[in-house]
Order: sequence, then structure tokens, then C-alpha cells
Amino acid sequence: MAEQFSVPVTVRGYETDVQGHLNQSVYLQYAEHARWSLLLAAGISQTELIGKGVGPVALETTIRYIRELRAGDEVEVTCTFVWGEGKSFRVEQTIRKTDGTVSAEISAVGGLLDLERRRLVADPREVFKALASDPEAFGF
Repeated sequence: MAEQFSVPVTVRGYETDVQGHLNQSVYLQYAEHARWSLLLAAGISQTELIGKGVGPVALETTIRYIRELRAGDEVEVTCTFVWGEGKSFRVEQTIRKTDGTVSAEISAVGGLLDLERRRLVADPREVFKALASDPEAFGF
């Protein structure tokens, strides 16, 4: 089994709120950054997706905040695609400090939108598999 995909991020001061911890909306940005980084690692760029007439969409996102993050904290943001049948897939992510402390868990449901028809494609796994130069990044 391949090692779980992750990207490093350092919490920047301007991302914190008046309590001095990472603003809730930034957790979503970190998760999005990790998802796009995984796509790039698989060999798929935003430009290529648009050129093929498709784009990933978020259908649902749940964040469980566990431990606060402060400016200067270094974290790893993991990203795992979980494939099922049908038009949607899950993305499971963890934001973990370098000392192993879990800060947040993010679970999302996504799909792949046909940009012309404005409908989800029937089998997003097969589209990603066909576009990827390194499909192992997706766990294929």
C-alpha cells in the first residue's frame, strides 16, 4: 500500500483570529490545498481538467476541530480519496502537527462536474484514472 499523501503547511499569523488560533475558514483552505496538491502529484493540473471539460466540486464538508493551531505551528495535511460506486467520492483528511497532535479531521463528499452539461459525471474514478500519469496517488 502506498504511503498516505500529505503536504506540509506552516500557520501564518494573518490566518489567525482574535483568540490567536487558526481561523475556522482556513482549515478548508488547507484541505483544498492538499487536494489540489494530490491531483498535481497524480499528474493532473487545473488547466488539463478544464481542457477536458470537467472540474471537481465539493458537495458536502464536515470539519471536526480537535486542537487549536497558532501562528508558526507546522502541520501536515493528509489527503485520501475513498472511491465507491456512482457519481460521488469521499475525501478524508487530517491536519496534524509535526509532534503528532491531531488538530482537525475533515471529511468531504465530492464529485466531478461536466462543465458543459452542468451535471456530475457518472464515474469520476474512471475519469481521474484516465487523466492521471501517476494514478497510484489516488490509490488505484
